[in-house]
Amino acid sequence: MSESGGEISMEQAQEGMVLAQALSDASGAVLLARGATLTAASLTALRRRNVERCHIVMDAVPDPAAQAHAEQERVRRLERLAVLFRTTPPDSAGAQLLSLLQRYRQGSGA
Repeated sequence: MSESGGEISMEQAQEGMVLAQALSDASGAVLLARGATLTAASLTALRRRNVERCHIVMDAVPDPAAQAHAEQERVRRLERLAVLFRTTPPDSAGAQLLSLLQRYRQGSGA
């Protein structure tokens, strides 16, 4: 992995990109370490924390195997939610919770 990094906005950040620098919040707490690969869930969480910019490794090509593994893991987690909420009535608070959890696991804002 190259140490050269370019700064981009969070709108430009995509799943599979690698951080060239650690991301910290306003108080200095590390949110993601240098070298971390961005996932749909991490991008959603960073945007919720109002992180505006990040430094990514510019010459890093997203690893197809890592992306395939991340997709398999996302599908597995969604299937697990379906099992956990299998007896939940459709018009209940539990169904609303399931919907929110599914959107979170898929990486879209709730």
